[in-house]
Amino acid sequence: MLQKQILTINILMALLPCAYAADYPERAVRMVVPFAPGGASDFVGRILQPRMSELLGQQVVIDNRSGAAGNIGVEIAARANPDGYTFLLGNVGTMAINANIFTKFPVKPLNELTPVTQVVDVAGSLVVHPTLPARNVKELIAHMKANPGKLNYGSPAPSSANNLEMQMFMITTGTNAQQVNYKGGAGPAMIGLLANEVQTMFVTFSSAVTYAKNGRVRMLAAISPERIPAMPDVPTMREQGLNMVVGSWQGIYVPKGTSAPIIRKLYDVSQETMKHPDVIKRMGDSGVSIVVSRSTDEFAKFWKSEHERFAKVIRDAKIPTE
Repeated sequence: MLQKQILTINILMALLPCAYAADYPERAVRMVVPFAPGGASDFVGRILQPRMSELLGQQVVIDNRSGAAGNIGVEIAARANPDGYTFLLGNVGTMAINANIFTKFPVKPLNELTPVTQVVDVAGSLVVHPTLPARNVKELIAHMKANPGKLNYGSPAPSSANNLEMQMFMITTGTNAQQVNYKGGAGPAMIGLLANEVQTMFVTFSSAVTYAKNGRVRMLAAISPERIPAMPDVPTMREQGLNMVVGSWQGIYVPKGTSAPIIRKLYDVSQETMKHPDVIKRMGDSGVSIVVSRSTDEFAKFWKSEHERFAKVIRDAKIPTE
């Protein structure tokens, strides 16, 4: 009799996670976006939000937590209760670059967050203020060489992908410009470019495309393997002689300790979200490629490889660590 009772209890305990996942979520779910409104992460998050809310049956609430190159938002997500009610929209900067720069930061993403799936890859772009005479990459290089150190370029932080791209560009072309840091994501830096506080910058295509179309900035190059349909007249960096292809991938993460059934549900919801026609159209119109992982394990391997790749870039560019 006792053995039967123990067996029954074990069966019920085994079924509990499944039942928990079936009931999940029972209230609003928080999406931590570790950057200010206006940048690529916020843009992607707001496209995902309506469809994810519909599929989950509860409101997904975006929580912009900018600062410290995205580290503040990462820490908030990592320290959250691992119950599925907080997830992070992480990107290449927060998840692959920062850990190699901010070596003393108490949160170690590889150890304290669990990857769910990649959702997009956001192409980069090289833009200038329209008062600058350069109309292509060759002319920008010539202008920078004729005016060494006189141009300002914007970036969210020394550790940001935007800054690493400019460092790579300057090393490759033998040019120099002054870095101006902006608090938050690419949005504040783009505002600085619009105001002519800075004259050039690398920025995600989605953050610049609207301003480029209305003439408030001039887009010199797309940092992508091929031209982007949203602005087909803009050549790639490769077409202009520089082998630069750098994207800002983004993906879903949960605090370590989140149960497997909840991770699976978030994975399935994310996959279905990226199939929705409105999501596909809005991403495509802004030059954002939908890229989903075939499994959580695949995303974990990709994440680790990106972490190692940028460790080498940071060493080669001699970016100081903190």
